[in-house]
Amino acid sequence: MAGNEEAAGRTVPGTRKVGESTASTTSELFFDLVFVFAFVQVTNLMTKDFTARGVADGMLVLTLLWWAWSISVWISNRVRADYGVTRATVLAVSTILFLLAEATVEAFTDIPGGLNGPVVFVACYFAVRTIFLVLRWYAVAEMTRQELMVLIVPWLGGSALLLAAALAPQRLLHTSWQIGAAKTGLWVAAIAVDFGLGMGLPVRRRILSARHWAERHGLIVLVALGESLIAIGITSVDLPISRWLIWASLLGVGVAVALEWLYFDVVALAGEQSLRDCPPVRRVNLARDGYTFLHLPMVAGIILYALGLKKMIASLRHSATGPVTHFEGLELYVLYGGVALFLISHVAFQLRITKICRTIIWPRIAVVVLLIALIPVMNGARALYVLGLLAACCVALVVVEVIIADGQRKILREEALMGRANEETEMGIGWSHPSQQ
Repeated sequence: MAGNEEAAGRTVPGTRKVGESTASTTSELFFDLVFVFAFVQVTNLMTKDFTARGVADGMLVLTLLWWAWSISVWISNRVRADYGVTRATVLAVSTILFLLAEATVEAFTDIPGGLNGPVVFVACYFAVRTIFLVLRWYAVAEMTRQELMVLIVPWLGGSALLLAAALAPQRLLHTSWQIGAAKTGLWVAAIAVDFGLGMGLPVRRRILSARHWAERHGLIVLVALGESLIAIGITSVDLPISRWLIWASLLGVGVAVALEWLYFDVVALAGEQSLRDCPPVRRVNLARDGYTFLHLPMVAGIILYALGLKKMIASLRHSATGPVTHFEGLELYVLYGGVALFLISHVAFQLRITKICRTIIWPRIAVVVLLIALIPVMNGARALYVLGLLAACCVALVVVEVIIADGQRKILREEALMGRANEETEMGIGWSHPSQQ
């Protein structure tokens, strides 16, 4: 035990240890910018095959991208991402991730005329995982050879299953339905091995900075919300400005604004506060459950909403009578279901990580139930009516939460400001003595 404690306090050449006051760095922000493009490509993949299985495949790709992003956060919460070897590695991986994002639309089906798209996707993912594993082994001083071997198992197993999905089904099966089902099954198995098994194996993990951890997850939520805005902009780029397009844009952005408020106004602060106050022995479990696991369906919900919004704007493109274009079927499920998934995931996050502001849980659950109930009711309704009702529900939820949680919000914000002020003081000392960070 003494040897492990000594190793935990030691830094290796080219790295700097993270402290409690460490915030996100420019290198990490640049890394997250790649995911702006990656999320756009996920919606493009689902738009290209807008079926139930196509949407499911898009969610599988999103999960794999999420795992790659999460690994970067676990590492950069141990060693600073703006210094030496870690910074160079994060920036280098960003270039490979961009290639991975480019290949996303071909993750399941190759487009003739170039390299094998699924194989390129797997090769880029394998490279990202390999580099991060090497960085973790080098930078985390207390990591043992046994733990390294434990981490290698899900990495190789998941990569092998992804490669099998890229090469095997079309060689062994004959019908397109069988090939698609086999690829999806192999992807599910790969994610279960790499992500599920990888997080479940007994490897020592630590959260050194609650602020950094919460900030990084808040930033990726903003990146996902940005995709909903990009969906409007890209899809409407060739459309003439009309009152129907203006209404659709205002309503679509309004929903995104409401989701931003619902995430950052109270619960994001409460989550960071709870993580900061949590004993070190429990901090890892809270970070894993509340952030690594439960933020994935939040991001997935936002991406599904962006997909539904993209389909709605596209329906205006193909109809001279935009306001009477009907919205139905899968389009309605991803639009309303995406927002409902975001809200119920946020409720689960709050229940898992904090007891602050529990009064806002019930209005969120009520809106989730309402949105699910409205799906069959609104099936076939006019597109702008569908979006308008969704925007009304989200804005009303924000108003209700502000009213019923006003006193708790003030207390929480005062505590958060005091905590940040103390951290800023510590950070000022830290910058004077980098070796202590």
